[in-house]
Amino acid sequence: MIIVFSQTATVEEKSRVKNILEDQGFSIHTSDGLNTSLIGVVGETSRLDMNLIREYDGVEKVLRVQEPYKLANRAFHPEDSVLDVSGVPIGGKKIQVIAGPCSVETQEQVTTIAQAVKAGGASMMRGGAFKPRTSPYSFQGLKELGLEYLKNAREATGLPIVTEIMSADKIERFVEDVDLIQVGARNMQNFELLKELGKTNVPILLKRGLSATIEEWIMSAEYIMAGGNENVILCERGIRTFEHYTRNTLDLSAVLAAKKLTHLPVIVDPSHAAGMWWMVEPLAKAAVAVGADGLLIEVHNNPECAWCDGAQSLKPAKFANLMQELKIIARVIGREA
Repeated sequence: MIIVFSQTATVEEKSRVKNILEDQGFSIHTSDGLNTSLIGVVGETSRLDMNLIREYDGVEKVLRVQEPYKLANRAFHPEDSVLDVSGVPIGGKKIQVIAGPCSVETQEQVTTIAQAVKAGGASMMRGGAFKPRTSPYSFQGLKELGLEYLKNAREATGLPIVTEIMSADKIERFVEDVDLIQVGARNMQNFELLKELGKTNVPILLKRGLSATIEEWIMSAEYIMAGGNENVILCERGIRTFEHYTRNTLDLSAVLAAKKLTHLPVIVDPSHAAGMWWMVEPLAKAAVAVGADGLLIEVHNNPECAWCDGAQSLKPAKFANLMQELKIIARVIGREA
């Protein structure tokens, strides 16, 4: 349920309504915009008398929320959320780019790439320390050693780090060491993991599942937010379809849908969507054009010898050139890159 206050409503009138509802056991979420002040009421609101609430002083209207997701719902928070990731705003006017190798290999490799993507214009560094792989025989990542390499690269460059978590038992370590915790496509509906991440205050990058609908994707974000952590960034990375030419099918319409339905920032991962480096650049430009708030791009200084996903990685020079071209597109739509 959403309660919209009139523009003349006083602080006392708003507080009275919130206190009444909290006393009845409901969770209250406040959203104060430039022209609108409202509260979202979470709980079994079917037992509330909407006509009675409308009679409270200062209340302009009362609305039922039909969608199953509440906290992520744009109706609860009409203005776009801008999340702070260690000083980098995600969701504002500037389109932020996260770049780096699919997997952390050596300290020299990850630091060299971090320096290159920073010089190219990236605002954050990505790298996989724990790798979810389809085959149990594939490289599974350097794990804790990989995290140490990422931390050292952050110290050398100042770039916040993004890496994927695989299980709840690593949360304490990730909260301490990682600026933006990524939940991968395979874990999008690992609800126990999402619940535990909801107890933290570290920003979460939530990738869309391999075959997830948009509503299922948003509901996974709701799991995290319902636990108390409302710092969620959605990431479209392509879905599984009947097509085998590309690694996945990038659904750019999902960016538009997610931004209409929710107030959360939405970024795009063209690297995992395409699986081929020569597609990454045009797909990245298209993502910016449709309104994505950021990009997740794989960059490797020697992709031919990469331990993982070299075929979809850009070399640093190509990445730097792409960043310059993105600035032009961003300027056309009134944003910055």
